[in-house]
Amino acid sequence: MSVDNPTGDSQAEFGAFLVARGALPQAALDRARRLQAEMSERLGTVLTRLGLIAERDLADALSAFTGAPVITAAAFPERPILADRLSAKFLRQASIVPLAEGADGLVLAMADPLDREAIEAVRYAAETPILPRVALASDLARALDRLYGASAPTSEQIVAGLDSAGFDAKAEDTERLKDLASEAPVIRLVNLWIERAVEARASDIHIEAAENVLTVRFRIDGALRPVEETPAGLGPAVSSRIKIMARLDIAERRLPQDGKFRVAVQGKEIDFRVSIVPSVHGESIVLRILDRSQVALDFAALGYDGAVLERYRAILQRPHGILLVTGPTGSGKTTTLYTSLLHVCTPDLKILTVEDPVEYQLAGVTQVQVHPQIGLNFAGALRAFLRHDPDVILVGEIRDVETARIAVQAALTGHLVLSTLHTNDAASAITRLLDMGVEDYLITATVNGIAAQRLVRRLCPQCRVPYAVTPDVAARLKLDAPAPITLFKPGGCAACGGNGFAGRTTVAEVLAMTEALKDLVIRRAGADAMQRQAEADGMASMYRDGLRKCLAGLTTVDEVLRVTATS
Repeated sequence: MSVDNPTGDSQAEFGAFLVARGALPQAALDRARRLQAEMSERLGTVLTRLGLIAERDLADALSAFTGAPVITAAAFPERPILADRLSAKFLRQASIVPLAEGADGLVLAMADPLDREAIEAVRYAAETPILPRVALASDLARALDRLYGASAPTSEQIVAGLDSAGFDAKAEDTERLKDLASEAPVIRLVNLWIERAVEARASDIHIEAAENVLTVRFRIDGALRPVEETPAGLGPAVSSRIKIMARLDIAERRLPQDGKFRVAVQGKEIDFRVSIVPSVHGESIVLRILDRSQVALDFAALGYDGAVLERYRAILQRPHGILLVTGPTGSGKTTTLYTSLLHVCTPDLKILTVEDPVEYQLAGVTQVQVHPQIGLNFAGALRAFLRHDPDVILVGEIRDVETARIAVQAALTGHLVLSTLHTNDAASAITRLLDMGVEDYLITATVNGIAAQRLVRRLCPQCRVPYAVTPDVAARLKLDAPAPITLFKPGGCAACGGNGFAGRTTVAEVLAMTEALKDLVIRRAGADAMQRQAEADGMASMYRDGLRKCLAGLTTVDEVLRVTATS
């Protein structure tokens, strides 16, 4: 359908188009249409606000429906177009931004190109034909703020509003805390932090209480970055608001609490894991952001490639045995295991997982959350799994000898078992199992392979800076590459926020259990001897994999040394 030739009720036709396209169930559309009538909003606005469709998916669907191309944030002008004819208030209300005026007409970025009233209003004011383009509502909002001044309240304005409303910073009464947490300014403040964190691709939000200040920091690409500081007196109201969202005990402020909640941000349903710990000056809060759209369950996207990926896939394709992924907390082990599950998941396999917690839900996989408080731990769930006729089992973590022995038993009886351990390198996982009390002959009979991995920051491809490496530095780094050798360092541009890095990638080593290694296990050799043997058998160490990514311009030597110096 063309936006220049609308027929009938374009909103209704677009809703039917979404259902036919498979982007939306009919029941969800019916729900949105009911709310649309009550709210007098555009259909797309209601759909994204409810989290029924992501902004990007909505834009793609509008483009396919109208024929208007989708534009990116880079297409927005440096200065306002036709500012003397089009008011900022009208542009905000209609969610539109003029892009350029030419001989063919005025190019107009719109969140909803089906809005005929807005198009006609601009056509009348500009006295020129309108050429609609589709843009994300969030991109339009940022462009409007940049071109015409910010409209959304800042955290400082929200805090000022709290103070002017007579906010009681020392409130201890539970009912008063509930009232404070339900006030619009507190809700807006917490929502603002969440929206900013998602927009910045943060993995965690840290809200920390100090004596005189409440500090907010985001963890982006593995590093904590200060965001802002607000009065310490806001702490009780903020923590109470988050407890209400996560359905935690608002009156309990002496014990740690864990919970979770889900909210729609920019049209995407995003899960948040909440951890609240009491401290000397108040409650410290960490929100883990579980944005499924930001997690690419693909080996290449994770950083597994070349010989490393070939070795890993060869181990993963074996029908039974144990495959371990090791590394410290936050090194991406669970994401690698999820990717592995999707790689082997077929309709003829029964796949079971036991996790703490279940971070992302996978189609075609039965996932179980452990509940230690009622006796459902890894070992108990794994024991039950053996009676459930599985083909593939994922154990979130092998923490004790009981879980390890049941995993070994599962592998011996013809199951493929995937799990994690916390060790510095691949070879140390074998000694860890031995130290737990798993018999050496069972390790050699069941363990197919071990992958150890770390996450390093990925250089921004827009601003990375090449530099030549001198021969003595190349020799010191053990760079096996023909001269001249070029490496890269971070620059800094608008695309990466000025820090030179954008996203993360994996450096990994994959140990395959060979006959030579089995002999070392039986002889109870040390981890160093096993590591040397694995490398002699063809394993490239994490450091070597990191150097290869440095030469490819993906990361820096400093990043590789940071994560492999102790491995």
